[in-house]
Amino acid sequence: MAFALQAEEETMKAAILGGGPAGLYFAISMKLRDPSHEVSVFERNKPDDTFGWGVVLSDETMSNFEDNDPVSEKMIRDNFAYWDDVKTVRGTESMTSSGHGFCGIGRKKLLMLLQNRARELGVILEFQADVSAERIEELRATFDVVVASDGLNSKTRTLYAEKFEPEIDMRLNHFVWLGTHQKFDDAFTFIFEETEHGWIWAHAYQFDADTATFIIECGPKVYKAFGFDTLNQEDSIALCEKIFARHLGGHALMTNANHIRGSAWIQFPRVTCENWYFDNVVLLGDASATAHYSIGSGSKLGMESAIMLAQELNCGKSLGDALQTYQDERKLQVLRVTSAARNSTEWFEEVERYLTLDLMQFTYSLLTRSQRISHENLRLRDPAWLASAEAWFQKRAGGTSSRSPMFAPFKLRNMELVNRIVVSPMAQYKAQDGMPTDWHFVHYAERAKGGAGLVFTEMLCVSKDGRITPGCPCIGVDQVPAWSRLVDFVHAETPAKICAQIGHAGRKGSTRLAWDGIDKPLPTGNWDLLSASAIALMEGNAEPKAMDRADMDTVMAQFVDAVKAAAAANFDMIEMHAAHGYLLASFISPVTNKRDDAYGGSLEHRMRFPLEVFHAMRAAWPAEKPMTVRISAHDWMADEGVIPEDAVDIAGMFKEAGADAINVSSGQTDKKEQPIYGRMFQVPFSDRVRNDIGAPTLVAGNIYEPDHVNSILMAGRADLVLLARPHLSDPYWTLHAAVELGDTEQAWPAPYEGGRRQANTLAERAKAVTT
Repeated sequence: MAFALQAEEETMKAAILGGGPAGLYFAISMKLRDPSHEVSVFERNKPDDTFGWGVVLSDETMSNFEDNDPVSEKMIRDNFAYWDDVKTVRGTESMTSSGHGFCGIGRKKLLMLLQNRARELGVILEFQADVSAERIEELRATFDVVVASDGLNSKTRTLYAEKFEPEIDMRLNHFVWLGTHQKFDDAFTFIFEETEHGWIWAHAYQFDADTATFIIECGPKVYKAFGFDTLNQEDSIALCEKIFARHLGGHALMTNANHIRGSAWIQFPRVTCENWYFDNVVLLGDASATAHYSIGSGSKLGMESAIMLAQELNCGKSLGDALQTYQDERKLQVLRVTSAARNSTEWFEEVERYLTLDLMQFTYSLLTRSQRISHENLRLRDPAWLASAEAWFQKRAGGTSSRSPMFAPFKLRNMELVNRIVVSPMAQYKAQDGMPTDWHFVHYAERAKGGAGLVFTEMLCVSKDGRITPGCPCIGVDQVPAWSRLVDFVHAETPAKICAQIGHAGRKGSTRLAWDGIDKPLPTGNWDLLSASAIALMEGNAEPKAMDRADMDTVMAQFVDAVKAAAAANFDMIEMHAAHGYLLASFISPVTNKRDDAYGGSLEHRMRFPLEVFHAMRAAWPAEKPMTVRISAHDWMADEGVIPEDAVDIAGMFKEAGADAINVSSGQTDKKEQPIYGRMFQVPFSDRVRNDIGAPTLVAGNIYEPDHVNSILMAGRADLVLLARPHLSDPYWTLHAAVELGDTEQAWPAPYEGGRRQANTLAERAKAVTT
C-alpha cells in the first residue's frame, strides 16, 4: 500500500477528508513546506456551505498563524472584528471586564479565504465529494497519508473505531447556533435571562461589520419545559427572539441550518480518542478531540494541530515515526485545552448554582471557569476591575483593606481568623505511646508563626486502639498538658488559631509508620480493629470486627472524652474526621459498609452512627466555639462508592446537625480507588457542596500557589484553603506569599522584622529588574 512511503521522500500524496478550517490549513501548510506534494481536499458540501456563524481566535493563535503563513494570516486579520472586553448581563444588571484580546471572523469568510489560499498554492479542492466508507478505503490505498478532518461526526473515526478507540460523552445542556444583525461589537457578551421555566442564556459576539453569533443554551429541564424538542426552527427562533427581545433591539435571529429537520437544537459531544492514527490514516481537529464552544477554541485547536502535523510530515522521519510524534506531543497540548473546555462546559451545566451570587463574584466565576485564567492573570488583563473585586471581597468579609482574598478575615461562631490560609492536617508519626512530643510542639508552633490564620493538628486519636500507627498521637486526659503547652504558645505568640482534628482509625489502624511501609500491618504488637463491616483494608491486614451496639457506645464515649480534653487544652476549634476510610467514614461509604441492620443500606442509615457521634461531640464542645466535619466527597470507585452527588447529601446532613463548615476531601477509602489527580482537583467538590447547601467549606488538594488560593476564594468555591505539602517545605508559606504578591501589610513575628524588610526589599528589586 502507498503508506509504506517515507516522509523524507520528495513528494507525498496527501488526501484530506473535510474542507473545514483545520483540513484547509493543513493543506496550505503542506504545500508551503514542499510545493511538490500532491495535496487533495475532499469536501462533501458546496464551497459556500457552512453551518456555523463566527469563529473566535486569540492574539496568541494569530501569532502562530503569522509564523506559519504570513499571507493567509494577513488575509484573516484584515477581516477581523476585534474586542477586548467581556460583558456579563444578568437580567437588568451588567458588568464589564477588559483586557481579554480576542477577535472574530465569519466562518464562511474564513473558509473562502483559506480555499483561495489553498488554490494559490496548488491544492486540489473537490467539493460535493463522495466520502463513503468505500471511498475512504480507496483513498487509503492510493494516497500516502489520509488526514481525516471530517469533524466531530467523523465518518473516518466511525469506520475505524476499533483502531482509534473513541469515547463520545454527550454533554447535558442543549444549544442552538444562531446569528443576528444586532451589534455586539463592544464586548464578548454573556446574557443570562430568568424565565418562567428557569434560566436560559446566550453567548454573543461580533464577527463582521454586520453580523454577530448568538448561541443560546439551557439545561435539559428548561429545554423540555419550553418545548424546544417539539418545535420547528421557525417557531423555536420566534420563541428565542421573545426571550431575548430586550437584547436584540428589534433585530431578528437567523439560522443557517435550514437543512436540519426540527428546531436545530443539539447537545455537545465531547470527543476523545485513545489513538489519533493507524497505518496511514490520521485524525485532525474535531475528529480527534473536541473543545466546547464556550471557550472558543475548536478552530484554533484544529488549525494549530494542522501546523504541527505538517511539520512532522516534512522533517525527515518515516511516516510512522512522524505520526507517532504528532500524536505524542500534540495530544498532550490539546488535552490541556480540552480539559479547560471541560471545566467551562461543566460550569455552564451547573450555572444555576452560581446565578444567585453577587454579580461581582458571578462575573469572576464566569471569567475563571476554565481555570486557564487565574487571579493574577486577571490582574494583568484588567487591574482596575480586579482591584474593585478584591475590595468587594474584603468588604463582604468584614475587612477594611484592599488586600488579596487570601488575606481577608473569616469568622466561625466566636472564632475570628486573620486570613483564609490553613495549615492542613498532616500525620507526623512522631508520637510515643500516644503522647505528643517536642517534635509536635516545634512543628505546629513553627507553622503558627508562619502566618496562616488557622493551624490543624494531625488526626488526634480517641484511644490507643484508634491510632493509625504507633507514632500517632492521642487526645485525652493524659495528653492535655502537652497540647495545652502548644495551644498556649500559639495564642501568646501568634495571631493564629488552632484546631484539633479528632478521629479513630478503624480498619486502617495497627499499621507501620509511613516510611516503613504505609498501610502495612505491624510486624508485631498489632491491636484489635473495629469498622462498620468485617472487611480488611487489604490482603495481609487484619480483619476488623463489625461494630455492635456496645462497641458504638464505647467509641462514642471516647470521642466525647476527646472533645472534653480538647476543651481543657483550650483549642479554638475541633473537627470530626469522617473521611479517608477511617472509622466514621467506614459507615458512610457503601464500599466499607455492608451491614444489614439500621446502620447499613441507604445513605440515611449509613449516616446514623456518624451523626450520633457528631451530636455527642457538639454537645460536649463549648457552644461559642466552632466544629467542622471532614468528609470524602468521592471514593473514586465509580458507582460502588460515594460520588459527588452523595457528598452534597452527606454535607447537608452534617450541616443540619450543626456543623459550622464542611472540610471537603476525597478518596483513601479503599485500595481499589482510581483517583484523578490534578491541580486543585478537589475544588469542584467543595464548590458543589458550598453552593448547593449554602455552608462554608474548607478544601485542600494540590493547591500550592497564592494564585490558586485567591482564585478559589474569589470565585466562591471555598471559604478556607488548606495547604499541606507547601507547609512541609516552607513553614512560613503565608509570609512568603505576601512578599510574592507585593503585600507589605502582612505582619511578621516581631523578632523577624529584619527578615520581613529584607524580603520585601529584595522582591521590589527583582520586580524592578524584570519590568
